[in-house]
Amino acid sequence: MKDWFLTAVVILSASMSSVTSLYFHIAETERKCFIEEIPDDTTVIGIYKVELFDPRTGGFMPSSPGIGMHVEVRDPDDKTVLSKVYSSEGRFTFTSHTPGEHVICLHSNSTKWFAGSQLRVHLDIQVGEHAVDYANVAQKEKLTELQLRVRQLLDQVEQITKEQNYQRYREERFRQTSESTNQRVLWWSIIQTVVLLSMGYWQMRHLKSFFEAKKLV
Repeated sequence: MKDWFLTAVVILSASMSSVTSLYFHIAETERKCFIEEIPDDTTVIGIYKVELFDPRTGGFMPSSPGIGMHVEVRDPDDKTVLSKVYSSEGRFTFTSHTPGEHVICLHSNSTKWFAGSQLRVHLDIQVGEHAVDYANVAQKEKLTELQLRVRQLLDQVEQITKEQNYQRYREERFRQTSESTNQRVLWWSIIQTVVLLSMGYWQMRHLKSFFEAKKLV
């Protein structure tokens, strides 16, 4: 029973945790942004590498050391979580303090190093326990293989709890939005009904006055 539970925890955690690997092309003045839905108090690591287009070969080569990437991260409240210039290859790290959609934007830090060239940026975003280097943790804390496995399972359970809390947060926000929308629709219907009744009443009064005037004539 315990083995089944641990297996279920690992599978569920793997399905709920996030690892995003991709690459994209940008020009020297272009800005690329990505949206990541992140629970609160969750560590996010972005590992990237920049390559420069070589017109002689038609391929991409390692970029010049002068080319760097400016990384900016904004939370759901549009507050800046991270804004820093990094080298052409490396990693950036931040911890979320508010659950929801975080916007991660990258753009080159200068235009003078490559006139009109195109960059290819490889980006690997790791969220939750995937952002933890367990080999380094085991070495620093001198953990045995069993202790390290228990540590991983505890981190996975913690991440699952955060994900579940975030899902409840999203459901609550959705419920509030639905209730607010329904309330607005209801009030709009009431206002339309009142306007129609008022117009009908005014027209009836106008017609009544018109017919009474005709009789007098």
